[in-house]
Amino acid sequence: MARATGSPVPVMADTSDSTKTGVPAAKGKTGAGATSAATPGTMGAAVGSETHKTAAASTTSGGHATASRGTTAGTGTETRDNVEYLGGAWGASFIGKGPDGKAVKGLHWDRKHTRPDIHPYDEIEWELRTAAISSETGKTVFEQKDVEVPKSWSQLATNVVVSKYFRGHVGTPERETSVRQLIDRVVNTITAWAETQHYFATETDLKSFQAELTHLLVHQKMAFNSPVWFNVGIEPRPQCSACFINSVQDNMGSIMDLAK
Repeated sequence: MARATGSPVPVMADTSDSTKTGVPAAKGKTGAGATSAATPGTMGAAVGSETHKTAAASTTSGGHATASRGTTAGTGTETRDNVEYLGGAWGASFIGKGPDGKAVKGLHWDRKHTRPDIHPYDEIEWELRTAAISSETGKTVFEQKDVEVPKSWSQLATNVVVSKYFRGHVGTPERETSVRQLIDRVVNTITAWAETQHYFATETDLKSFQAELTHLLVHQKMAFNSPVWFNVGIEPRPQCSACFINSVQDNMGSIMDLAK
């Protein structure tokens, strides 16, 4: 999957108000309306940050000029012999067209758990806690104070999520301090990929997907595997799979070689 052109682009309006829950906003970037280094995009935004000029025709050793080849500005496509190919800034980026050059209809995404006028975070209560893990002898091996979590979450869930999945070194400004930041980091990155690659038919569908995914995660109705929480929104080309597939032949010799 291609990566976004910059920092994750929040596309769902944030109507959150910390005064509603009595919990101060988390430090750093919180909520889907957090400030991003990238300019908020719209559906069909150009892939890449620069306008690419078509390369000038070059001359081969035989004296014949080769066809012009370059990237069409704002399309994320590569043009060779007047034919558009998947390409552009992120390789095989979907450009909204099929092999026949005709527009391909994107996905429609209905809301089942959310409303367009309220952020999923504003529908639940939040509180500040201390996440801590102790050894068998009672010695504290991990502790982070004043982390913002949904009030409905168990202390065990708090300890696991904060200790394993919050990014940044504890005690530094880069450290995540809220479940909002964790979920937004992943959801906004995936949403930015979807926007870059034109997965959805309209911006409304894109926002619906973002809100629904946020709801499912914050209510613990689903969860990604660990590599997603570790890497998405952190690494430019994140490893998101928990398993690696090794090729093995259907015989004991090959199986035993793999086990060595």
